[in-house]
Amino acid sequence: MFQRIVRRRAALLVAAAAATSLVVTGCGDSSGDGGSGSKTVAVSLITKNSTNPFFVTMQQGAKKAADAEGVKLTLAAGKEDGDEAGQVQAIEDAIARGDAGILITPNGPGVNPAIKKARDAGLYVIALDTPPDPANTVDITFATDNFKAGELIGKWTANQLAGKPATIALLDLFNDKVVSVDYDRDQGFLTGMGIATADRKKNGDEAKTGSYSGGTYTIACNEPTNGAEDGGRTAMENCLTRNPDINVVYTINEPAAVGAHKALQAAGKTQGVLVVSVDGGCDGVRQVKDGIIGATSQQYPLKMAELGVQAIKKIANDGEKPKTSAGLDFFDTGVTLVTDKAATGVESITSTDGAQRCWG
Repeated sequence: MFQRIVRRRAALLVAAAAATSLVVTGCGDSSGDGGSGSKTVAVSLITKNSTNPFFVTMQQGAKKAADAEGVKLTLAAGKEDGDEAGQVQAIEDAIARGDAGILITPNGPGVNPAIKKARDAGLYVIALDTPPDPANTVDITFATDNFKAGELIGKWTANQLAGKPATIALLDLFNDKVVSVDYDRDQGFLTGMGIATADRKKNGDEAKTGSYSGGTYTIACNEPTNGAEDGGRTAMENCLTRNPDINVVYTINEPAAVGAHKALQAAGKTQGVLVVSVDGGCDGVRQVKDGIIGATSQQYPLKMAELGVQAIKKIANDGEKPKTSAGLDFFDTGVTLVTDKAATGVESITSTDGAQRCWG
């Protein structure tokens, strides 16, 4: 890795003859060390979008860490969840600037070739929140254990049903591309419910009827939401059209959960329906407190971004690389179930405690 960085910087010196302003802008002075003996480190954070509170918080965390570490930070994002082309352009820009590294929440497999190009150019690439497929597309991922996040809300749901039949709406992220965060949370939820899955890297191929850990189930629908409130509302409306008796709603994230709740409310179907989600933002925790969301798995985007910025600076300065968590192919930044209706055998915190840890 260190040799790759050296080769990249050597190439940049050649390019500097034609564009010396790049050196001044990126390094602060002609020595490239600001007079302190350590290299100026430039990092790009490329999020899925710049509107979801999760990614806004991630940007804030990166800014805080960059200020503390003396890192030059560039922020970029797709126009919306799934915008691979926007992220590819941001990666190309980072390569052209000669950044030391990239932090990215990949919008899909379409960004993988650009990530490979960045790594070949000597940039250290860390995925945040969403491990790419395959995981070794990037140097390392700092993320929530998304399968565990889904599993926690699945176990909670099964406990709350207390043996009643479950008619389930699965409000996923996409239906036109495969993204690990999407199938990990969905398949984790089903596993937590005690529902047998087929291919753990594929949504929608499990049996549509059968038994969960407490009784019988019917999967009414798998609908995409694009991780957005309007997508969640449309998805829930479509599901209710197919089966008006839905009593369990799994959502990929809290914006989708808000949309789903609005659709249920408009249809007069909120009573007796369990809505579960993943995020743990401050708005989501308030929704738990207000009874809109029954339980959510809280993740920690500030930690992901801060650790990412710190890691790239350390690699650029002394070559020391971060390591994955034991037994995983990524660095686990933690997940906690937040609910005000504790379930036996499922560790959780209350919405009051969740508010002390929330973000956004």
